[in-house]
Amino acid sequence: MSAQRAGREDELDGFAVAVVFEDSRWKVKALGARALDGLENAERELLGLRSPGAFFGLLDVDEEFFVIVRPAPGGTRLLLSDATAAVDYDIAADVLERLNVDIPDLDPDEIDDTEPWEEGDLTILADLGLPEPVLAVIVGDTDLYPDEQFSMIAQRLGFDAELSAVLDAQE
Repeated sequence: MSAQRAGREDELDGFAVAVVFEDSRWKVKALGARALDGLENAERELLGLRSPGAFFGLLDVDEEFFVIVRPAPGGTRLLLSDATAAVDYDIAADVLERLNVDIPDLDPDEIDDTEPWEEGDLTILADLGLPEPVLAVIVGDTDLYPDEQFSMIAQRLGFDAELSAVLDAQE
């Protein structure tokens, strides 16, 4: 099944990457397009890495919003940049369901006039060097596209060159 938006099956724009800190350095690896189809697919691909180091996924969904996915023994930690996206996108609805947050009761025609808000764990990358207040500022800048926000995260954590190389290779 392909990714879904607003109940239709279409291919989503965007990208999914795994970011791994291993052997004292960052590595970035492209994930398959199915990672954007649903949260379980993204988790499955990330867990398939079997990395002993810290790892997480960055999902740019349809160039509209992003999800950070960080599997952990106690359960997957998640951050969704725009909760209103759950009205139109299955993966955003998956994230809210996992977070036990209701999908916003918004008419699809009202979404463009609604200020987006994040849901999830703003401390998701704090132990790696990105404190909650800094991530909150990045997520809160709704004038930026997800790839621009990821670039800011990558710069702060030190994997911007690795991220750029993977994204350039996908073009």
